[in-house]
Amino acid sequence: MRSAELFAGCGGLALGMSQAGFRHLLMAEFDSDAVATVHYNRDRKVEHVAHWPMERTDVRDIDWSAHMALDLISGGPPCQPFGIGGKKLGQEDLRDMWPEAVRAIRDGAPRAFLFENVRNLAGPKFRHYLEWILAHLERPSVARRPGESYIDHTARLRANSQPRAYEVCWQIVNAADFGASQIRHRVLIFGAQANEGVTPMPMVATHSRERLLWEQYVTGEYWKRHGIKPRKAPSLRQDQATVARLLQTKVAPVGAAWVTVRDALSDLGDPDGLRNHVLQPGARVYPGHTGSPLDLPAKALKAGDHGVPGGENMMVRDDGSVRYFTKREAARLVGLPDAYEFPRSWSESMRQMGNAVPVPLALAAGGWLRRLLNTRKVGLAPRRRAA
Repeated sequence: MRSAELFAGCGGLALGMSQAGFRHLLMAEFDSDAVATVHYNRDRKVEHVAHWPMERTDVRDIDWSAHMALDLISGGPPCQPFGIGGKKLGQEDLRDMWPEAVRAIRDGAPRAFLFENVRNLAGPKFRHYLEWILAHLERPSVARRPGESYIDHTARLRANSQPRAYEVCWQIVNAADFGASQIRHRVLIFGAQANEGVTPMPMVATHSRERLLWEQYVTGEYWKRHGIKPRKAPSLRQDQATVARLLQTKVAPVGAAWVTVRDALSDLGDPDGLRNHVLQPGARVYPGHTGSPLDLPAKALKAGDHGVPGGENMMVRDDGSVRYFTKREAARLVGLPDAYEFPRSWSESMRQMGNAVPVPLALAAGGWLRRLLNTRKVGLAPRRRAA
């Protein structure tokens, strides 16, 4: 299926979509360091990346008339205007590119789209703006009038009696629930042309914390797999209650277990100085930055303010000491293959990975969208709306 990727960054979302069977005909990213990372791996002919048409592009300069009839447009508009840190200027931030995302759908008219952003976009401060994004994506041709507020435009879009151009749904997801070895909460917005005869529905999680607890503290198979002595009961009271219930019911949770840091890095070994697996000195614990335990998915990798990663980009080893993740380890937590390397500094590379969509989440979303678009071919047309 033919697709375009906007705000591509270092390629996390694009790689998952490629693995799901989408072929990128356009890839746009403005950050020169992220573009250099993709070019480095493209030149090395990394699988799926070798044919990426990645260029340093300002999305505001894209002429969508040259990219019509795509099956999909996907991307993650810059999240800094809506993140928990920073000034939280939202739609007033010059980096807000959601209007460009809407323009891409209006002018490019793809069969479907997928956009992602930080969970805070769905929080109280920005919920009205999320409602505008959703309403405008449903009817992208109904433009905002000069001087019209986002709230007034949303009301006019909702009151429009003309059929929607796109069926749209959104959901908050945790990347760990879809096989990523990283706890990363994101907002996903899906859309499909109304004439496709299908309505996007929220994805269903494939992995769970409960299943991990089952394998750790009921069957013990997790510890056996790693050849280490079983740990005692989990420290969190909520997890203790879950384990007590599982021991009582003896009913295994459905699906797969969360992928832990230990799972992701088990065969990598200590830093050896090769292929991005280089020790980064200086890790230390301080309030709010305590590192990631080995037997859970990692905390969300942080891009940090002004390009400096936060102190959470480190692991807590079995002896209680901490060290920073190497670039190779962080890439695994994002879901990037070992062949995918980062030519820039540790700080710059961690910034890129801190902004990246974990590949397993992108693959799950891409596969879900591909199946949705294929339902028309087999005569399936679910019409129930989702919010």
